[in-house]
Amino acid sequence: MAELSERMRALVQPHLAGIEPYDPNFTPTDINLSANENTCPLPEGVRAAVDAALAATPLNRYPDPLSNDLRDELAAWHGVPRETICVGNGGDELLYNFLLAFGGPGRTLLTCPPDFSEYAFFASLAQTEVERVWRDERTYGLKRDELVAAAAHADLVILTSPNNPTGDVVPLDLAREVCAACPGLVVIDEAYGEFADEGTSAAVLLEECDNLIVLHTLSKAFGAAGIRCGYVMAAPDVIDVFAAIRQIYSVNVLTQSAALAAVRARDAFAPVIAQIRSERERLFAALSQLVQATAPEGAVWESQGNFLLVRVPHASEVRQRLRDDFSILVRDFSYAPGLADCLRITVGTPEENDRLLEAFQALLNKTLSA
Repeated sequence: MAELSERMRALVQPHLAGIEPYDPNFTPTDINLSANENTCPLPEGVRAAVDAALAATPLNRYPDPLSNDLRDELAAWHGVPRETICVGNGGDELLYNFLLAFGGPGRTLLTCPPDFSEYAFFASLAQTEVERVWRDERTYGLKRDELVAAAAHADLVILTSPNNPTGDVVPLDLAREVCAACPGLVVIDEAYGEFADEGTSAAVLLEECDNLIVLHTLSKAFGAAGIRCGYVMAAPDVIDVFAAIRQIYSVNVLTQSAALAAVRARDAFAPVIAQIRSERERLFAALSQLVQATAPEGAVWESQGNFLLVRVPHASEVRQRLRDDFSILVRDFSYAPGLADCLRITVGTPEENDRLLEAFQALLNKTLSA
């Protein structure tokens, strides 16, 4: 990753001197299964609805600062009042604003890695100390007792459900316990929630737990990563803080219009989500069989997201060969603590997954026989 120049290190705030820009490690390829995007085309009619909404959107006026039309549609969808929703420029803005508003010097964020690296990064920007309860080294499951005990001494908690990159969900009874234990606020990041089994969303706990924040995004299941739109649901007084500290007009008019059209057409995405879930199970079964046959020390973890975590020998080399020999890009997590020899593979279209499996088999056989 790029580092700041000596001149910039001398000029930025001292706590930012060692900061490194986020690196998605992207390389142009025929098939990109590295970013957990929805690689399926938009459902029939949805793109036309989005295009019509964009064409009808004036560009000479500032956007609605709070995205109220979109909030109303989201509120109707989830069966909650508008006052419990805040829309942001992607989930990332909302996560950063969460740390900006409620973190800071002398306050602690609790996370459970391996998880989304940006949690700790945003905490560092906000000068918030990070405490960690590491997941089980073999299963990557949450350590329930340790998590609840640590939450009692944390100002903030962020848990991901399904978790990126391990794919497991936070059980609702555990989410309830963490909320009860934590004296501050708890975020359940459900960026991949639409791919999970029905009944796993922590949104059902919002009325019961007034310190709970549930985050969603349109980047994954809705295939709209490019428009950058996410939202949080929480108690109205929590939403008031999000609204107060946000950058004005952070969600532009085109994003608001496209997001509103997509959310209004949300039922059209059900077959796409069902296909991705089906392909996830097919990919899991095929990769598990392949890894077991060629690399007994390898593993594939079951997932509730649109991705799978796979451990294979020489993972970095496998990733490079997938890219260079087959023009398929997956994400290498070998460098991350606790994820030695692990790759994260996005579930693509059936055709993309077929090509991945063919390439994976050829490479595992070649790499392990070398």
